[in-house]
Amino acid sequence: MLGRGMRSLAGVVIVACMVLLGSSAPNGTPFTRSLPVDAVRDVVPNRVMTWNICNPCDKSDVDRAAEIATYAPQVIGLQEACVRNVERIRDHLERVHGLVYHVEYGTVLRNWGRCGGAPWSPGAYGQAVLSAAPMTDRVNVEYPDGGSEDRGYMAVTTMVGGRPVRVFNTHLAERRQEAVRAEQTGVLAAAIARHDRAIVIGDFNAVPDALELTRIWAVAEDTDPRCRPSPAGACAPTTDWHSKFDYIFLRGLTPLKHSVEPTAYSDHHLVHTDLDAT
Repeated sequence: MLGRGMRSLAGVVIVACMVLLGSSAPNGTPFTRSLPVDAVRDVVPNRVMTWNICNPCDKSDVDRAAEIATYAPQVIGLQEACVRNVERIRDHLERVHGLVYHVEYGTVLRNWGRCGGAPWSPGAYGQAVLSAAPMTDRVNVEYPDGGSEDRGYMAVTTMVGGRPVRVFNTHLAERRQEAVRAEQTGVLAAAIARHDRAIVIGDFNAVPDALELTRIWAVAEDTDPRCRPSPAGACAPTTDWHSKFDYIFLRGLTPLKHSVEPTAYSDHHLVHTDLDAT
């Protein structure tokens, strides 16, 4: 039999392994961070969210899923998303929180450094859309010039508030690449303009009055009615460095309320809005 000292050491090793590997209960359900007492308990059918989940970042998909479950949007657009991470997030949302989502991907590159996998078969990286309703007519467009890294947009049609709407999700070129972003927004704005009802979400890497966003403002409005493309606009920051880079643009839709939620699990805040579907 093991002595008391050996049993104590074995217990410490077991606990350490559970922390490192992502422990599970005997029935296979992962241990998770508990949700706030005021967390939403079911999908909100007219709520849309955008979130750059930060990659590469050493963050738990269990915690990311819990953040999403707190607000339970009908549609979530993720940026800097690896397919494996999204699969785990969706699994946790269903198994732990009872929230069932469909998923579509807008991957633009395969990157071992960001997404892991075998060096000869790296994980896919880009955008993803999760929707409680089925999605149709997915398109995935890579911008002609991504800047320092391939970038693009994806679009799907799904139900928001009981009505069909076209949802775009994008991640524009990195900061200090204004000319590249200007070309990208030209491509995106032309696609948005073809739809009477559209939701455009993503990380635009530009503040509201940046010249490269002019074409987006011409075809849609920010969900925050106080946020406009001028220095006087009262736009809430969406990043840890106190800039607004993350947007939910609306075309042919009316916002009811919106919120920006700081999170410990990304350098970008969660942004969500409730829409008047009528």
